[in-house]
Amino acid sequence: MASIRKRQWTTARGEIGVAWIVDFLDPSGARQRVQFLSRREAVAFRTDIEGQLKAGSYRANAAKVTVTAAADLFLADCEARMERGEQMTRHNYKVYEGHIRNYICPNPERHAGHRWPSRLRRFEQGLGTVTLRELSAGRVVEFRDALRTAGVSPVTTRKILETLKLLLDHAIGLDLVASNVARGVRVIRRRDEGVKRITPPAKEAMRQLIDAADPDFRVKLVFASTTGVRAGELHALRWRHLNLDKGEVKIEARVDIYGDEDVTKTAAGMRSVPLGNSVVTVLKAWKLRAKTKKGGDLVFPNTKGGFENHDNMMKRSYLPLFAKLQRLHQEAPSHYPPAPRYFNWHALRHFAISCWIEAGLTPKTVQTFAGHSSLQITMDRYGHLFPSDDHKAAMDAIAAEVSTLSGREVGSSISVAPNSRRQPKTPVRPSSTRKQKATGSSLD
Repeated sequence: MASIRKRQWTTARGEIGVAWIVDFLDPSGARQRVQFLSRREAVAFRTDIEGQLKAGSYRANAAKVTVTAAADLFLADCEARMERGEQMTRHNYKVYEGHIRNYICPNPERHAGHRWPSRLRRFEQGLGTVTLRELSAGRVVEFRDALRTAGVSPVTTRKILETLKLLLDHAIGLDLVASNVARGVRVIRRRDEGVKRITPPAKEAMRQLIDAADPDFRVKLVFASTTGVRAGELHALRWRHLNLDKGEVKIEARVDIYGDEDVTKTAAGMRSVPLGNSVVTVLKAWKLRAKTKKGGDLVFPNTKGGFENHDNMMKRSYLPLFAKLQRLHQEAPSHYPPAPRYFNWHALRHFAISCWIEAGLTPKTVQTFAGHSSLQITMDRYGHLFPSDDHKAAMDAIAAEVSTLSGREVGSSISVAPNSRRQPKTPVRPSSTRKQKATGSSLD
């Protein structure tokens, strides 16, 4: 139990000072004292602290540690995990650091000399100076609303709150706070923010792109547009992952923008994808002219045998293809069709998956080959591409059955004799004899 006592003292000027002190023992048995200027504040604190002690949620350091201090501890742990290779890549670390330094605990020095996008205002309503004890679900809601008011998109706001939740989970592990107040805070999306349907490139557009590419880059286009591998998985592919005799590729690793290799994005990302005969032929020819072809060598390396930088590949090989096709059409429109509208590299993955669906693969098989963590992801993104002929036939059969109920077609008229009216049926009351038999008792 906590107690309140009054403290008085005389200052150097001869003035009498008054304060109210709340004394209590924390769960470890250590005595804690908190001083207030008014008795009302002390009583309110005592009520709150007794509730925390009774519920077991009191943490002594929660009143001392700020969100900034907890964030520093979280980032230090992430950095240590990154060095140990414990499910933390440099890309993950940079994302968390950006969320914390730009929004959760804004650091003005970090943005010195940098210009913010015109749609955004420099965010200054962070939680850095708030102590963990002061942090409540209401404060997190205010923080969320401030992000949206500053022009941060719902998707980015949701990601920032996820980082805040991870930060507080880490603080719970350090026994700095008892509960995660950010867990119940949601970001309400706009009506048009739902999962968007994928529109893959047309086959003619892919044919134009492949024909316009040089022989070496053509191999990458063919492989990516038939296997559906992600860019990071493509650049991390090694010869030991390819079984050209069996016609199969195993996806086991990926490389990020920093050149750090790691396992696939999810456990479902580790998968085997069959290779068509024409793709196997292309890869065999590619292996014959490859400089490095041992099991541990990269299938698509840069000129030095290391990981190819994706941005460099896009600028040097991929983007110029669209300009080339446009130039060819302008020079000889009768020989070359109009250039396709630009689509990014990830669209090659959408193209491959759409071809699998068109070929009649089941949704579960498509999910496995694509490396999606759940069937729901596959159906949310590509469900509209699956053939609907069976659905149409089923609905036609149901409609036909309903329309012929009672032997009449829907919409047919029912003849009624002239001057005939339906008389309401008079309910038949059971006789006393029947009632006696039913109840087994006499009415006398």
